[in-house]
Amino acid sequence: MLFEPLSFGTLRLKNRIMMAPMATSFAQNDGLPQPEHLIHYASRALGQAGLIMLESTAISPSGRSVSHNLGLWNDAQKQGLRQINDTLHRLGSKTGIQLWHSGRKKENETTGETVLSASGLPFERRPRQAMNREQIANVVTEFKKAAHRAKEADFDVIEIHAAHGFLINEFLSPITNRREDEYGGGRRNRYRLLGEIVDAVKQVWTGPLFVRISAEEYHPEGNHVEDHVQYARWMKAQGVDLIHCSSGGILPEAPPVYPGYQVPYAERIRLAANIATAAVGLIETGKQAEEILRNGRADLIAIGRPLLRNPFWVAEAARDLQVELDAPRVYRPYWKQG
Repeated sequence: MLFEPLSFGTLRLKNRIMMAPMATSFAQNDGLPQPEHLIHYASRALGQAGLIMLESTAISPSGRSVSHNLGLWNDAQKQGLRQINDTLHRLGSKTGIQLWHSGRKKENETTGETVLSASGLPFERRPRQAMNREQIANVVTEFKKAAHRAKEADFDVIEIHAAHGFLINEFLSPITNRREDEYGGGRRNRYRLLGEIVDAVKQVWTGPLFVRISAEEYHPEGNHVEDHVQYARWMKAQGVDLIHCSSGGILPEAPPVYPGYQVPYAERIRLAANIATAAVGLIETGKQAEEILRNGRADLIAIGRPLLRNPFWVAEAARDLQVELDAPRVYRPYWKQG
């Protein structure tokens, strides 16, 4: 199943392997893509990943975590990303972009700008400011504008980053959302910002829409998978196509990890909310990925660190499963040797 096509509407992925979004910090202070981005992503397209999800990409200068984050708040960035997409498409991969606002986890504060957050709780003892309604509305508009540029840059998929303690996750989590207005309190209010962003993006984007979540926050007062089952039901009703199931990030402590440790979250949300999911987290081999798919635990396999170590992990997985994989055209004379 790992090498069977997967479709979302008119989009057809040639296999069920997605390169997970991983920050590179190759960009300069202007947020523009660099030649290193092309090398980084094109090598994984040559390696036959079905979907390449570009790294977390800021919707605004203030939404970056550090100054070297990739951005999509102006047309120069859009044009640079379109050039990367043109190459990845020629190499046979579909492309996605993860749109993101860092919220209270912003690190580069040398400019003295105020760092926005859901409730103004300090982060690593650094002060933060709770967002007012005008600032919330501005962020929703920035997501919408970035989604429109993503469409013009010829991306195939948009993923909204609502995980790992960044801005949207701050609003979702009872640990970091202490608001007393319509954006705080119970699940429905904490979901409000994500719901508004999904609606805004859908106004300008008709392609597949993914959302990345932290399905478990590893704290009694945090969100757990059953909270995200409900969020997933609301997202599905709004037209979200897939939930990318990660975990952690709200708190600085790292969770215990082991092979496939996040797969049960993808499985639970897939079955309970009747929505497609992506599994991620210490999935190292083709056989491990195949087990996840064959047992109905997820629809898409997101591969992160193994693809950093080996751009041709897909070919390795094919050999693991005894699947004959078509070689990239330029490599065909050598593909079956050695």
